[in-house]
Amino acid sequence: MSADATATGPDALPESFREIAEDFHALGERDRLQLLLEFSQGLPELPERYADHPELLEPVPECQSPIFLITEVEGTGREATAHLFFSAPPEAPTTRGFAGILAEALDGRSVGEVLDTPDEVTAELGLAEVVSPLRLRGMSGMLGRIKRQLREKSGA
Repeated sequence: MSADATATGPDALPESFREIAEDFHALGERDRLQLLLEFSQGLPELPERYADHPELLEPVPECQSPIFLITEVEGTGREATAHLFFSAPPEAPTTRGFAGILAEALDGRSVGEVLDTPDEVTAELGLAEVVSPLRLRGMSGMLGRIKRQLREKSGA
């Protein structure tokens, strides 16, 4: 599936996102917010090389809360391995939760897998009922920046 693919629904999701979506869909609205909070708490800390140099990270202005990200690529082309790093304040649990979902689903995957992730993946997580469309747009903004950085860094 290409990055421009328009297929939607659970079957269009990469396996890593499908599992996360199933977890969210298995819960009621209140528990979905709790799971999102758990993803926010599980967001890995920035490595020292970025924590000491926040200017290297790209801001995501679509998010209501300040969040910054950077990718690294091991190898070249679509088979290269993608690594994702995020910085978001603890007082922004929704934003951190979205970053945590993206980190869990995409970090360590091939660049091709990340690039093939449908842009609509955020709508498939079952969060539209519990967070605002504006907040979901922020997660889409993160995914868009991740894909752009990976294309640039991998040559894919």
